[in-house]
Amino acid sequence: MAKKPVKITEVVLRDAHQSLLATRMTMDEMRPILPEMDKIPYFSVECWGGATFDSCLRYLDEDPWERLRNIRRLMPNTRLQMLLRGQNLLGYKHYHDDVVEKFVELSIKNGIDIIRIFDALNDFRNLGTALDATMKYANKRTIASGCISYTQSPVHTVEKYVQMCKELKTMGFKTICLKDMAGTMSPYEAEHLIKGIKDAVGEMPLILHTHCTTGMAYMTVTKAIQSGIDVIDCATSCFSNGTSQPSTETMFYALSQYGIETGLKEDVINKVNDFFKPVKQKYIDSGRISPKSMGTDAQALVYKVPGGMLSNMIANLTDMKAMDKFDAALAEIPAVRKDLGYPPLVTPLSQMVGNQAVTNVLLGERYKQISKEVKNYFKGEYGIAPAPVSKDLEEKILGEGGKPVDCRIEDAKRTGEDFKKAKAALGDLARSEEDVMSYICYPDQTMKFLESRKAKEENVVRYAIEEA
Repeated sequence: MAKKPVKITEVVLRDAHQSLLATRMTMDEMRPILPEMDKIPYFSVECWGGATFDSCLRYLDEDPWERLRNIRRLMPNTRLQMLLRGQNLLGYKHYHDDVVEKFVELSIKNGIDIIRIFDALNDFRNLGTALDATMKYANKRTIASGCISYTQSPVHTVEKYVQMCKELKTMGFKTICLKDMAGTMSPYEAEHLIKGIKDAVGEMPLILHTHCTTGMAYMTVTKAIQSGIDVIDCATSCFSNGTSQPSTETMFYALSQYGIETGLKEDVINKVNDFFKPVKQKYIDSGRISPKSMGTDAQALVYKVPGGMLSNMIANLTDMKAMDKFDAALAEIPAVRKDLGYPPLVTPLSQMVGNQAVTNVLLGERYKQISKEVKNYFKGEYGIAPAPVSKDLEEKILGEGGKPVDCRIEDAKRTGEDFKKAKAALGDLARSEEDVMSYICYPDQTMKFLESRKAKEENVVRYAIEEA
């Protein structure tokens, strides 16, 4: 076992609860422990991005920007990290370049240090604008981390991934993350992949992000450490395992026995876990955390379903009172994925493939109803598919002889109108650039949130006058 230090990124504030309970943890539930987490020290704490933005507005009646500012205030010494979907930002469509640049600027301004940037299709044309903006607005703590969406298919090989990493280095990223969102990377694959990448990119820091969904994670992470990985993503133990990440404390103790330094403080990481235990129990008791999310499912090695996608499918089917269709929907996913050219199942492609699979099963017929997002995918609006798509489905969507766009979709769009339209729509509800940006990303949810905010404040003022 290599003796070089291995750093740990803690993900309990983002991906752990996104994977286990569909991103429902509130700011109030994490706030008291943040000053303690600031003492540990982690390589970074992932606290924003992914589905947090959507969930704050849609379900939690929280301002996602205010959440970030609060975390920054309470954790001044820790690198705060977010996951950014390249040209998708935190939404489910591609945004204009000026919107992407402004979002990155505001993210850094409000407290983000590390921006982990990926594209669901590994189409690196969709990373350039976010990378350029990160470098433009960078401060001394800013790190632009290029991220590869890892999956297995007939067209995804070690050689292809190594070439991707070379390209990310050439583009100017400072670190590279292998994002194994479904937890399907085996120890064997980790060894060959990481050694190959290290040989290709030299001393450039390499990060592994995986999930415990299939039961592979601890073996894979161990082999990754033996093969030269620099940073691993982990979750405090009560929010680890299942569809989440390997346990922070478990990896700390295991690595300590090998004499491998992580920099973590034993007493503090245990205190963090003790704090989150009742938080998790509350969500178990309420039924928000499903037993399916906490267990091991080796069939994910077939379905390639990431934790966040799995928890969202469970939540959606439960809401529709259709959980009896869960296994059939899972079995439908590989067929849909093949028809779409084997895209990695990561947001937004995971939602697109998963929702289409559910629709196919519920209607009892494949592609009787096709989502707008899948149609746009076939039009080329998300980028280049990793492999040829189903010709029959392509013709059904595009018409006979129809062809997808052959350029980056933003190159064919006008820019500069989004902010003007958003400001006009919001009127005096918007108090900041952050409010406007939220509306551009999630117009309906943001409008509802801002109206609620205004109503609450007016009620407070009225009551104050009445009491006086």
